[in-house]
Amino acid sequence: MQIDVVSIFPGMFPAVFGDSILGRAQAAGQLTIRVHDLRRWTHDKRRTVDDRPYGGGPGMVMKPEPIFEAVEALRTHCGSHGKAAAACETILLSPQGEPLTARLAETLASREHLLLLCGHYEGVDERVKSLTARSVSIGDYVLTGGELPAMVLVDAIARFIPGVIGHDQATEEESFAAGLLEYPQYTRPPVFRGLAVPEILLSGDHEQIAQWRKVQSVERTAAARPDLVKQRRKSSKQRG
Repeated sequence: MQIDVVSIFPGMFPAVFGDSILGRAQAAGQLTIRVHDLRRWTHDKRRTVDDRPYGGGPGMVMKPEPIFEAVEALRTHCGSHGKAAAACETILLSPQGEPLTARLAETLASREHLLLLCGHYEGVDERVKSLTARSVSIGDYVLTGGELPAMVLVDAIARFIPGVIGHDQATEEESFAAGLLEYPQYTRPPVFRGLAVPEILLSGDHEQIAQWRKVQSVERTAAARPDLVKQRRKSSKQRG
């Protein structure tokens, strides 16, 4: 899989993309990540990427010209096999986008090539959206730019690429995979500062452990994310 990221702050990415699971995935050839400076596609001495908003208001808006040129140039060289631009899905990171979920991350992980656009300032010229397949938001809050959301999106996607995580079951049992938060996890020692690991986990009874984990997931989700429980019930009724 190939992911291209367009940003006016490309220096923010190497530490995140070069370490840990993302770094190993690239070294193994499972994932290719390229980060591009949007200012490459400007044509003035100041390398301008923003301008005042029409209609007035505070702040600046990212200009359409360099973004259009960047997307067109990167689509021309789309994919490791030089396939057509249709194989490239362009995504704008934006607070107005659809929420990032585990299901969306898994869907995007099946794509051959993603092109991520990082917004900044007061936003991006609306005409840029004509280039994109979708906009994605990582939460109901506003950050200073789309760089951190792009990092989050890439990390979430990478976990669903075959072979990136140690074994396939890892993603199946994580939080949100089945619409529930993950059950509590423990490791050695069995007792630490008076806090003991639940006896059921030491029993070796895998059937009982699985049942305990399911109950814990439901209880934890009901306490911390009742909205997820409500969604599961609604989905069950629709299927029924």
